Amino acid sequence: MTTTWQGSPDARPSVRIASLAPALQRTERRVVEAIAADRDRAVECTAQSLAEWVGVGRTTVIRAAQSLGYDGYPQLRVALVQELALESAAAAAGDASGGGASGIGAEGGSLSEGGAASILGTLRVRIAQLAARLDDTVAALTPEAVDAFVQALDSADRLLVVANGLSSPLGLDFAMRLNSAGRPVEQFADPMAQQIAARQLGAGSVCVAFSGSGANRATLDAMSAARASGARVVAITSFARSAVEKLADVTLVVPPVGGSFHDELIHTSRAALMLVTEHLVDAFVEIRGDRGREARAAVLTVLAGALEE
Repeated sequence: MTTTWQGSPDARPSVRIASLAPALQRTERRVVEAIAADRDRAVECTAQSLAEWVGVGRTTVIRAAQSLGYDGYPQLRVALVQELALESAAAAAGDASGGGASGIGAEGGSLSEGGAASILGTLRVRIAQLAARLDDTVAALTPEAVDAFVQALDSADRLLVVANGLSSPLGLDFAMRLNSAGRPVEQFADPMAQQIAARQLGAGSVCVAFSGSGANRATLDAMSAARASGARVVAITSFARSAVEKLADVTLVVPPVGGSFHDELIHTSRAALMLVTEHLVDAFVEIRGDRGREARAAVLTVLAGALEE
């Protein structure tokens, strides 16, 4: 499978790097990681000077740019300049409003200095940083993949949701939302139970897999079992060309909000994945029409009956 950018042509270089870097060849990965680490220096480089900086050949730099979806390194440089300019404008606007995302915030001090105000200031900054990157969550999605994913949810005879590790809450939330929308779902916390259920799915069934890293062993085993049964496998992950994507028939890639595979492992966030899955369920309800609306109305009736007057 060729490792190239398949998402939106408007996606920022940093988003493309975050999504694709783990799957690139080692020398290409060195190039894009160097660019991500020092974008200001990268925009001043030609393909040759960047190659000398990283310690690779010029053709490797060109291939890396093409893997990110650009015709060559000059086009990547232009995109980097545009990205940096947009970030500078956003930071200036934030500073002007008194709540910029470039520092710890107006509450004062750093988190290490302690105090509720300092913690609140840090929290505000981090939420602002997340909000600034929300557009990136859909940058790698294509209309065809989203349509195929939602249609699979609707047409499946049986639907099994598989998620492990830090993605487990995503799977549970997704299953509960689909059940509330009138779509019966099977979901198991135990990895062995997941594999057993997946192996018994059969043709006409669908296994939905969640894995932020795209490399969770228990999730991969369940996906393999589902494929062996003849079921269709769809997945949501943070990294293109990951092991999860290779096993899935349809994959939705939601780039990590942290910006890199390292951040995904050390400062893990499932906020972007959660946001996308919530709206996927809304899309599912919409394509179901009256069936979806009636199911949600039934849920509201149950909830109303459970509330004390």
